[in-house]
Amino acid sequence: MAYTTITKSSAHFNNITYTGNGASTHAISGVGFKPDFTWIKERNNARGHQLMNSVRGAGKRIQTNTTNVESSTTGLKTFDTDGFSVTTDGSINGTNTSSSTYVSWNWLAGGSAPTQTYTVKVVSDSGNKYRFDDFGTSAVTLDLQEGGTYTFDVSDSSMNSHPFVIGTAANGTEYSTGVTYKLDGVTKTYSQYTSGFSSASSRQLIITLAASAPALYYWCSVHSGMGGAINTNATHGSSNFGGNVQSLVSVNSTAGFSIVQYTGNGSATGTIGHGLGSTPDVVIMRPLNYSGAFWIAHKDLSTDNLLEFNSNNQAAISSFGGGGLRYSQFSSSVIAGGNGSSNSDLWNKNTEPYLAFCFTEKQGFSKFGSYSPSGGGGTDDGPFIYTGFAPKLLIIKNNHTGSRDWMMYDDKRESTHHKYLKPTGNDAEGDTAHLDVRLLSNGFKVQGANGEINTGDGVEYTYYAWGQSIVGSNNVPTTAR
Repeated sequence: MAYTTITKSSAHFNNITYTGNGASTHAISGVGFKPDFTWIKERNNARGHQLMNSVRGAGKRIQTNTTNVESSTTGLKTFDTDGFSVTTDGSINGTNTSSSTYVSWNWLAGGSAPTQTYTVKVVSDSGNKYRFDDFGTSAVTLDLQEGGTYTFDVSDSSMNSHPFVIGTAANGTEYSTGVTYKLDGVTKTYSQYTSGFSSASSRQLIITLAASAPALYYWCSVHSGMGGAINTNATHGSSNFGGNVQSLVSVNSTAGFSIVQYTGNGSATGTIGHGLGSTPDVVIMRPLNYSGAFWIAHKDLSTDNLLEFNSNNQAAISSFGGGGLRYSQFSSSVIAGGNGSSNSDLWNKNTEPYLAFCFTEKQGFSKFGSYSPSGGGGTDDGPFIYTGFAPKLLIIKNNHTGSRDWMMYDDKRESTHHKYLKPTGNDAEGDTAHLDVRLLSNGFKVQGANGEINTGDGVEYTYYAWGQSIVGSNNVPTTAR
């Protein structure tokens, strides 16, 4: 059995360091791919953490160290083929101050060419309407990504009298760029497709969305008022109908990572599709338009408890009336929360937009677990934690002891094995004794006697690690060094 299916982790996640130059445009290369999620922190000054993603766009940022709403920024100008470009943002000075040093952690989500199939039916909903993947709302606005290929399976018998087409206006002109029509597996012209639609057993409309595609519409070539709009140009990600709340998802299933944007519907039993195809082990969620925390659900937290990036304490879900994200309700298709009766402001407030980062473990690339020191707990000879790869980024949180910070370590900044940053605050990079964590070839060694990473026996810590397997010719991990 192969140890890992990811032969090059740096094609999915990578760390880089750089020095700011104060210029209006400073291109940062060396990431190895065009990132979808970039997290930047100034190392030598007390500046906030800057988190930007392609679904929201480079000009939008959120921060782990505050409860502030999403804000506009010019700090990150663009996501580029091999990295990103930054500028000096007078409001934050957090990405390109002259002579300041920075670290960035970068993840690849959906990339540039998703492939997706939607099953379309017609339902009676104040007149006939198109419905996708049996989602409970009809005639929705679709989000499709430029470069993506989308197959609309329109074979259902409810569609027989309602040829499904795409145009540049509602109930208007056919859009033909990148569009293929198929009846019973045979490619047809537009007129052949519409005229032969009702008699065909299998029917497909396939579109590969061109760059700079216009805003589009889907509609019935025979009857008006059945369809809806299609967002294209500004979209990075695709509509997901896996839950009862429509979401916009950019997913990298190979690396177990997706970015999910959705608008809450106020339901205490809401479910949101994440697109991973397996149950997330970690979900990091943030409301965008109102002040709120970064909520973290982790598979090893007890009783569906939550952590917060901007807080030192573990939050019991009971303190929110049961209304937070609930790991026990996650599945291979959705994330969920609430208990059916509590308010849903934390994760599904009506009409409010949310953003979630979803991760599932991939052998040899990512690991999300926990440890409880024993024997060496509270000493400078703490436990070794096996991950099966060399960590490039490691985040640790004391789950149970109050007033303990989040700790971040990576392989680009450390020479003495204990340089750290704290997502909880805007602190400059630290190098304090007894906070030593060594990143090894197949895990990490906790060597510091500090409550943030290694207090007394029995205290539980969660960790979050991404890295690269170091394997031999037999495709099994090497030993720690």
